[in-house]
Amino acid sequence: MKKILCFGDSNTYGYNPETGGRFGRQERWCGILQSLCGKEYAITEAGCNNRTCFRDNFDGKKFTGYRILPEFLAADKYDLIILWIGTNDLQRQYNVSINEIQYGIENLIEIVQTESHDSKILIIPPLKIGNKVLTSKIFSSLFNENSIEKSKYFYEIYSTAANKYNCEFLSLENTITPSNHDGLHFDKNGQKKIADTIYKNLNRIFKQ
Repeated sequence: MKKILCFGDSNTYGYNPETGGRFGRQERWCGILQSLCGKEYAITEAGCNNRTCFRDNFDGKKFTGYRILPEFLAADKYDLIILWIGTNDLQRQYNVSINEIQYGIENLIEIVQTESHDSKILIIPPLKIGNKVLTSKIFSSLFNENSIEKSKYFYEIYSTAANKYNCEFLSLENTITPSNHDGLHFDKNGQKKIADTIYKNLNRIFKQ
């Protein structure tokens, strides 16, 4: 059985944009992916609401991607590590530059390649933030127009990084769109599409 670590933020945690809670195990994409995989792959969920990729999060180590990731890598050996993270670094309070986004994802990749050098890495770029975030009761205070504009660079930055570090790359841009509730997260149908798309790519990834 191959082991897969799914490392990310609230979209890996399974945040439900309609309720503000968490989708059930069989509704969020990590749980659906496990069901699809059966006994062939073991899925470890490592998502966390509000987790940043490279900015030191005010909520501490657990919420700071590059600081907490080594603990997951030390806890077990993984055949594949999925990195889908970066949206929260675009919160207005961090005011990151495009260059910082590039450095941030490259640093995360380097951590994996140093701490778990035998693992394959799958890079999934965060989707462009939807305009609905500007009117969201919860998230409009965190994200602004600059956040939306910078999110348009995720695909290019992450695909370049994946190529530079010889990682697998998967874009969900043509598969899902952010919920109309907040412009950031995905509904139940989106969760299923995410799981289906990742599952269909696993054989390709492990055959290489």
